[in-house]
Amino acid sequence: MEMTLPVYHIHVSAKEYQRLTSNIWSETFVNGTMQMDGKQLPIRIRYRGGHTRAYEKKSFEIRTASRTFHFNAEYDDPSLLRNALSFQFFESIGVPAPDTRHCVLYLNDQLAGVYVRIEGVKSSFFRQRRMPVRSIFYAVNDNANFALSTGSSHSENSQLSGYSLIRGNTEDRRRLHRFIQQLNMKSKMDLFRFLQSRVDIDNYLRWLSGAVLTGNFDGFHQNYTWYEKVKSGKYGILPWDYEGTWGRNCYGAKVNPNLVRIQGYNKLTGRLLAFRTFREQYKKLMKQHLERAFTEKRIMPLVYRLHDEIREDVGNDPYMKWPMNVFLNEPEKIRTYVKERREYVGTALKQL
Repeated sequence: MEMTLPVYHIHVSAKEYQRLTSNIWSETFVNGTMQMDGKQLPIRIRYRGGHTRAYEKKSFEIRTASRTFHFNAEYDDPSLLRNALSFQFFESIGVPAPDTRHCVLYLNDQLAGVYVRIEGVKSSFFRQRRMPVRSIFYAVNDNANFALSTGSSHSENSQLSGYSLIRGNTEDRRRLHRFIQQLNMKSKMDLFRFLQSRVDIDNYLRWLSGAVLTGNFDGFHQNYTWYEKVKSGKYGILPWDYEGTWGRNCYGAKVNPNLVRIQGYNKLTGRLLAFRTFREQYKKLMKQHLERAFTEKRIMPLVYRLHDEIREDVGNDPYMKWPMNVFLNEPEKIRTYVKERREYVGTALKQL
């Protein structure tokens, strides 16, 4: 069956294009238009990403009047589907995740290639899901590990250097700062009660199981969204940037399927799993996922559907990094990862 991807045309004037390309590391948006869903929309556009900004196929953040989208180039991922696959997997285990859609992108009438359009995790993300939130933080570097900062300075700026405030104010920054301090300083039952009162435990453990099963080594100290709920005052978490998963790292290199330990990483995870109650809750969730969601039977039909949808357009992508035979073999690479990862996790659960 022939698959047709949506096509988006972005136009940026010569002056704005020069502003965009003159400094690829700039966070400044430039103006343009985008043809999307049959409409011509005014947009603001900038490059996004870290080291990937230096690639010839770049990723973009695009803002319309009401929405934010990330158009990811997926340059290092030979399947071009690991982000989309990961986010749909998270949804299947009860963790909110961005909507995704593969597409073909043109910039000033030049074919830019196959991209994955990812819903931005902004206020509209939570509003559409009827999840009232007080604050939203992005974990942007390895300092977002919930540990006290090294050295003598535990100042707010030092402690929160791994977080970017997306929604909220200075009081919300102070609240997160106090949360991290108390997380590290409390012990025994005081810590247990604190965690119950300030963290959505079920959400966190589901997110943890998703990060562990997909094998995102970078997903524990960064590459997540941290938000505070209005009604309960508890913090929740959801994933973003899952290109380095399912048996490959963020540069596309193959990795050992047992690279990410079952306990995950970061200070909050360690403090939670130190309590038998939370550890047993996590083990129960993991066993459920191994029985239902994280199986070849459930995952591979989605892999093949996504792969089939983009195959023809990937062959025409002028910036495709990988040989076509590598792309064509990726579904079986993912199948092998799932099989081997299941074996490792099943064994490790008995020792947790």
